[in-house]
Amino acid sequence: MAVMTIEELAETLLPGQPIAGLDLGTKTIGLAMSDIGRRFASPRPVIKRVKFTKDAEVLLAFAEKERVAAFVIGLPINMDGSTGPRVQATRAFVRSMGEKTDLPFVFWDERLSTVAAERALLEMDVSRAKRAERIDSAAASFILQGALDRLSSLGRASLPDFDA
Repeated sequence: MAVMTIEELAETLLPGQPIAGLDLGTKTIGLAMSDIGRRFASPRPVIKRVKFTKDAEVLLAFAEKERVAAFVIGLPINMDGSTGPRVQATRAFVRSMGEKTDLPFVFWDERLSTVAAERALLEMDVSRAKRAERIDSAAASFILQGALDRLSSLGRASLPDFDA
């Protein structure tokens, strides 16, 4: 398994390979999947965290079933750009996953993803109880959508300029 940048991922992905987004929490792992065109992120049911080995098994079974080519995982950087214990925990999770899979991981700055997800759920008039169930997967969708948008812009930048 490799940790790579979004630019490196753009160079290695083949057409039709979907990617997954992860929002790593202490109690759940929010999940999202791209379509095969890598244009849209859709939330998937959260994984309830038990212990690392079981969490990894569930995540890798999901990846196999969905034919995931890579994971984009939210990196919970503080608003001032500093890192704390949650960043360390996320990096440790990815290091441990590296012992179990060859699938690449891309860290993605997740600042404000949960805020955006909460706002979107409020706008959809989702009840407080349902928001609590869905927030992590909605945040994973925002994380993944940001990465998909970046992949799309990288793809456009690599196309020949026919106007010149």
